[in-house]
Amino acid sequence: MSPETTDTLEMAIVRSSGLDTLLRDLTDRAVQAVPGAAACSITVRRADRLLTLAGSHGLPSGLDQRQYENGSGPCVQAADTSGEQYSPDLEAETRWPTYTSYALSAGVRCVLAVPIAVEGERGAALNLYGVEVGSLGPGRDAARAFAARVGDAINVALGVERRRESAVDVRAALLSRSVIDQAIGILMAQERIDARIALERLRRVSQNHNVKLRDLCTDLVARTSADDGRGPDRN
Repeated sequence: MSPETTDTLEMAIVRSSGLDTLLRDLTDRAVQAVPGAAACSITVRRADRLLTLAGSHGLPSGLDQRQYENGSGPCVQAADTSGEQYSPDLEAETRWPTYTSYALSAGVRCVLAVPIAVEGERGAALNLYGVEVGSLGPGRDAARAFAARVGDAINVALGVERRRESAVDVRAALLSRSVIDQAIGILMAQERIDARIALERLRRVSQNHNVKLRDLCTDLVARTSADDGRGPDRN
């Protein structure tokens, strides 16, 4: 994926108020772009369980959930095996009997599930539903192209999330370092000792009282600031 594509996707995620909204838009576009598609959904694995992250307008409720509950169906198999699953006629399908019966009752006759490649993750698929026998056959190449677009969007969103988490970690580390340095300075002034000995004392108190060094130093700085704010006429 080119840097230009990454930048475009990042801007799209921001404009759409997040990945979920962007993916819902993509499922609607997939229905328009893939010949024979009447509905579309995106299956992902989170916390070791499959769920539908986004679905197009007109998606019959329960089509994906029934698969997750039974652990069987085209989108489950595509997500688990990273292999494309296509059933041109569900009335003749024998691989997922429980799911097939439900899908037929919902008016679905043809199903295509294309695995989505997500960096560092396992289990995602683009699911397309048709209402006529063999209706999704001519659109399989278009479906694969759309699955690649969805994978790009998810990967970019995960990258944005990781950078945000990293920035938070860096800020937390800097704040911790700052408060520890302030606490060392307070001890140096109060006890007339050098920085090395001050840090050793803080660490020893932290270990003896099972308190994090950062929290101990934060408390010391806060108490010292409060004492300094009393003024010369207060005890």
